[in-house]
Amino acid sequence: MNYRGRIAPTPTGYLHLGHARTFWIAHERCKAANGTLLYRNEDLDVDRCKEEYQKAAIEDCRWLGIEWEGDTINQSARIDYYQKAFKKLHRADHIYPCICSRKDIQEASAAPHGEDGETIYPGTCRNANTSTINQHANWRFRVPEGKLIEFEDAFWGPQSFTCGVDFGDFPVWQKNGIPSYQLAVVVDDAAMKITEVVRGADLLISTARQLLLYEALGLTPPSFYHCELMCDENGKRLAKRHDSLSLQTLRRKGKTPEQLRSDW
Repeated sequence: MNYRGRIAPTPTGYLHLGHARTFWIAHERCKAANGTLLYRNEDLDVDRCKEEYQKAAIEDCRWLGIEWEGDTINQSARIDYYQKAFKKLHRADHIYPCICSRKDIQEASAAPHGEDGETIYPGTCRNANTSTINQHANWRFRVPEGKLIEFEDAFWGPQSFTCGVDFGDFPVWQKNGIPSYQLAVVVDDAAMKITEVVRGADLLISTARQLLLYEALGLTPPSFYHCELMCDENGKRLAKRHDSLSLQTLRRKGKTPEQLRSDW
């Protein structure tokens, strides 16, 4: 199969240098493979996603010299596809409704923590009745306890995560009728026939979760390349709150794409 990659900005703020480097690496890996790069606008968070950020992201990527094929693909227009995947997971008893709040989980005395400090869901609602589909409830994926998830990352090498130890039952559907990031990207990457996903190293553990979804949905997963994270002068990884390092700000200061890429 020919190489197919994607860049997938979330328009909840302006792109920063970390995004720029990741998207540029995705572009360069696709170009080196003489492949096809697609642009997906991950705009499912209706409260935080703004049209101004979406337009700015497209403008910034083009300014960097990133080229992609076809029109922008908007996740907000693909809810029907996510619903079909949700129903398939429900029929196979891979998911269950959960009434626990984030505070409930954090305060649960039985809730363990993964190596990254993330609270692992203690399974409070695991035995809930799932005979009725309510797509306006929170739903979690039933992680197979003790299962080892292994994959080869093109940058970091062999990776291994243990279900129930490194992560627990994770959200796949929200009570506002919107799928979680994990479910949406799996459905979309499979539908777009992506052969390699390029993204930040903070999502390595998400890859383990997503491989479970690929398996449960009977889909073929892509390969993965997780880039090193870019940090600020204090050693903290960049976030959209770092406005001084946003591409919009740097462009206004006269920076050129060549100047930015020289440090990558």
